[in-house]
Amino acid sequence: MTAAAVAEPLNRALLGRGERREARSMLGLSIPALLLVSALLIIPIGWLMSLSFIGESGGLSLENYTRIWTDGAYVGIFVVTFQVSLLVTIACILLGYPTAYTLTLFSPRVANLLMLFVLVPFWTSLLVRTYAWLVLLQRRGIVNTMLTDLGIVDQPLRLVHNMTGTVIGMVHVMLPFLILPLYASMRAIDPNLMRAAASLGDSPTRAFFKVFLPLSMPGLIAGSMLVFVMCLGFYITPSVLGGGNVQMIAQRIDASVSLYPTWGPASALAVVLLALTSMFLGLSWLVVRRLRARG
Repeated sequence: MTAAAVAEPLNRALLGRGERREARSMLGLSIPALLLVSALLIIPIGWLMSLSFIGESGGLSLENYTRIWTDGAYVGIFVVTFQVSLLVTIACILLGYPTAYTLTLFSPRVANLLMLFVLVPFWTSLLVRTYAWLVLLQRRGIVNTMLTDLGIVDQPLRLVHNMTGTVIGMVHVMLPFLILPLYASMRAIDPNLMRAAASLGDSPTRAFFKVFLPLSMPGLIAGSMLVFVMCLGFYITPSVLGGGNVQMIAQRIDASVSLYPTWGPASALAVVLLALTSMFLGLSWLVVRRLRARG
């Protein structure tokens, strides 16, 4: 046995010991920040959960949670919230996937320049963008005026204070959140794989669906779940463009705080929303992890 073979286990043990010592040092340095972040997260959530178990009489009760599942109004709000979130997510996929794929066809320099147009909405206040859509889509807005002048429609379309306007406004806000992770996932795909599929006899369309689409699925799922989860807690856009006709969970939480003498009903809704959000995030993490393992 050579000296190198004898020294290899010893070197591996020393390296492992050094890595563990470095990890303990980094953990010790980060403990104050971890404690601060944990306190800022755990204390408010714990306080919120405690309020959700306080009934109208002031004692411990499950009536706030029972009301959510038995009251038809609450059930309808959850249905509307998931319906709007799903429609916005689907619309973002239909618009965002071709956009992200088109960006990958350009050189990195040109793609980064075009990406500025995707990031432009982040430079404008959400409230300003929402009211801008209200101006565009209202009965005497720019869109209806143009459609009427061109003779496409005889009467102005109802594009605001309903589901249509809410979805349009939310898609405009959420679209960059899908494009950014999806573009990063697509840019990491080796373009030689598509050329290899073409050299083996696949058409460009067949190669796209057999090679490129499966490899981009982790980014697509991650972006879709990010959009869907963020839509569950949306407040400003449904309030303005929905006009009270599209009520989602966040709006109901605000109404509960304003109408009830206690925060119990609002806290219960917030806890259920937090649980649903955590469930969807965990599900997306498992799906992305499995896809990456297969890849």
